[in-house]
Amino acid sequence: MAAAMIAFAVGAGFPAGAAAAPKNYCTELKGIASGGVCRIQLTDPGYTVDISFPTDYPDLKPVADYISKTRNDFINAARGSEQREMASALSITGQKYGSLIPPRGTTGMVLTTYQNTGAARPQTSYKSFNWDQAYRKPITWETLWQPKADPLPAVFGIVQADVNAQAGKPVPISPEAGLDPANYQNFAVTNDGVIFFFSQGTLLPAAAGALQVLAPRSAIDPMLA
Repeated sequence: MAAAMIAFAVGAGFPAGAAAAPKNYCTELKGIASGGVCRIQLTDPGYTVDISFPTDYPDLKPVADYISKTRNDFINAARGSEQREMASALSITGQKYGSLIPPRGTTGMVLTTYQNTGAARPQTSYKSFNWDQAYRKPITWETLWQPKADPLPAVFGIVQADVNAQAGKPVPISPEAGLDPANYQNFAVTNDGVIFFFSQGTLLPAAAGALQVLAPRSAIDPMLA
């Protein structure tokens, strides 16, 4: 991480010796780093918090910002709620992904967030972060594809077929949801393809749970940037 920061400083025209020390985002989040993983654990009579994420992702600031906001919002809500028999629970787990297939290597992290605040149903959601190793910048849905590509019809078809296969029966996804790029913002690039992560209630009713679908490279590779 430190070497990457120094390399960036030199490339940007700053002397290597003038590069500021990289932030320790784990410490800022009041976590403990060990073995390349930051762990944050809080226990209170009204709630529990259990967070872990890899510390070697190249662009940790947005990861830390997301975790900080999610944790703080959860704690504020838990403290403001009435006394419950069971404490509220927040769990955030980070999983690393990556691809070495040309023309660019990628690395990514997907945070799986589980929240139980006493509502009718606990909620599972996803937040992804992807990094272009060649160009040293984030990868978004828009930059994932070739400029003139139209990936949504193909990806939606893959997702619909996979959902049907997982359920063992047809489970129609509305075209309004299935063809909305806003619903495909959370993904991870791998050697096998692109895994799309759908939080509860994104494509199907919340009762269906959270979904993960792999779009294989054989089906989408010509459209990838």
